[in-house]
Amino acid sequence: MTSTLQTCFDDRDSLIAYVKKLAPWADGAASQIQGGRLKAEMRLAAINPIKYGGSRNFGDGHVTRLSPYIHHGVLSLNEVRNHALSQCSQPVQITKFIQELAWRDFWQLVLRAHPHWAWADVEPYKTGFSAQDYADALPADIAEGKTGVACLDAFINELIETGYIHNHARMYLASYVVHYRRVKWQAGARWFLQHLLDGDIASNNLSWQWVASTFSNKPYIFNLENVERYFGKLVDTSPALNQPLHATYETLQLGLFPNLGMTL
Repeated sequence: MTSTLQTCFDDRDSLIAYVKKLAPWADGAASQIQGGRLKAEMRLAAINPIKYGGSRNFGDGHVTRLSPYIHHGVLSLNEVRNHALSQCSQPVQITKFIQELAWRDFWQLVLRAHPHWAWADVEPYKTGFSAQDYADALPADIAEGKTGVACLDAFINELIETGYIHNHARMYLASYVVHYRRVKWQAGARWFLQHLLDGDIASNNLSWQWVASTFSNKPYIFNLENVERYFGKLVDTSPALNQPLHATYETLQLGLFPNLGMTL
């Protein structure tokens, strides 16, 4: 017989204690992100959809952090869109914000039409390597945030500790896993889903495929200069502690994709 789960608690500490009893295998502390309709409404009320468009790629930009609430059904895309429209005088002011909501819906529709794409390569890698050239398992140093690349370890530790990282940081980590370490995107996608509070399989897995180049025209790569531009105030971007990333794009392309030369 299935027992009924408790749904009301005196405070958050009581809730956390109850969840720990249900999942004694779960390591680490509770995320700082709090669930529930009230917290979702507070977060929604605080967004700035106009400033979002110009700063969303920066680690300290006007991102909304609404994705956990959308993923778990606390907020709907329609509700978020309508609120954003109420915050501007002209819809064109929040074009990028609306586009990002549309992308989330798009990934859902794509996966609904092609459910096997969740874990299968949509297309071959466009890296000069075949799928067989990539490792099946995620290396332990990546999973534990001990890669020795300071900025990436900071992102990984944030992912593990909070269940959330900035979307730009997700792209960096995906690129590092697939292209710098030559690990199959499926291993990275599973890793993200284990930690992300907004771990939507459609957005997550198809985005990993976009980075990997199995669902895009070319692989996505980045260098230390890019991280410095967008996250320099938030993580250590010193060349000495981020050597694998400290190179020009031309140098990285030749090193990461030797079979392609400079054709990217």
